[in-house]
Amino acid sequence: MIATGNDEYSQTIAERIGQFIIDADANSARSQQTAIGPSEVGEPCERQLSYKMLAWPETNDNRDPIAAIIGTGFHMWMAEKFEARQSDIGNGPRYRIEEKVTVREGYTDAASLRGSADLFDRLTALNYDWKLVGASSHDKYRRQGPGEKYRIQAHLYGLGQENAGQAPKRVVVVFVGRYHELKVHVWSEPYDRQIALDALARLDRIRDRVMELDPEANPERWESIPIPDKPNCRFCAWIKPGSTDLSQGCPGGQSAGAGAQLQALIA
Repeated sequence: MIATGNDEYSQTIAERIGQFIIDADANSARSQQTAIGPSEVGEPCERQLSYKMLAWPETNDNRDPIAAIIGTGFHMWMAEKFEARQSDIGNGPRYRIEEKVTVREGYTDAASLRGSADLFDRLTALNYDWKLVGASSHDKYRRQGPGEKYRIQAHLYGLGQENAGQAPKRVVVVFVGRYHELKVHVWSEPYDRQIALDALARLDRIRDRVMELDPEANPERWESIPIPDKPNCRFCAWIKPGSTDLSQGCPGGQSAGAGAQLQALIA
């Protein structure tokens, strides 16, 4: 947090308001969610997913919440505006707005996967996902596509709509840049149930692997849970720069590829 004021009194107010924002976000439903959601299934870092699965104590206390807060406000604004344009298409409302969907019903809460889909247009059979992003990210997604994480999320919500009785034709990710002018980039492709099923199968393999390793009882085995060659650690809740004990936090990219020697322990 950066808090400044034009004098000592104003500085104190700035610090209090900043801390209020941080505390309020920490107590929000989004921040307190413990189950893995559709937005996380495609996370390329297996170690991050493993920490999440085990509800491991978070170590990154420097995460800036403002981007997520602004994004939440934008989602609320879009929901309100589409609700104002809601219409009946003969067999019900045209738009399913911020509807809760079940991607998979599991035998346990951990195995189940549920989320809130931003918008499904029943007339065009398109499922939309809003992403409010910064300037550099907007340019990256425009040039390189959404990346596997967002792509998988889109198809998971498509599966959720299918499970709700809809027939999605395409999944759409809408990137809106946080600029002084409106910039919108859209990526879309035909809905493919198999993409969602493959992602769920990968998630199950990671969960089975974590249960097999049992890093709670064998903390040294965290080393055998891999991270990508180029991990995106900035917003990870378990990043801890310089950490040499993965049970206390992950140092991030500097340890990529480490720990393969422990594979033999459970072979």
